[in-house]
Amino acid sequence: MSERGNRRTLVGTVVSDKMDKTVVVSVERLVQDQRYKKYVRRYSRFMAHDEANDCKLGDRVRIIEHRPISKRKRWKVQETVARASGV
Repeated sequence: MSERGNRRTLVGTVVSDKMDKTVVVSVERLVQDQRYKKYVRRYSRFMAHDEANDCKLGDRVRIIEHRPISKRKRWKVQETVARASGV
């Protein structure tokens, strides 16, 4: 099996699962403010391909870079890290 290069992986929270085979994943990162040196949360949203349609709202998932699947989907759900608790 050939290597596919260094593909980025990110861990985030599913914020939308209303589309078919697609989830929107919000990834949080901490950035230090230039002037005040305080850490601020920044969020990025990625559309990720979910072939099995098993991700639900609030799940923690690991996504991996993938070839373009559609106009805005360039990521694929690799695994579910933690299921959403509660309702």
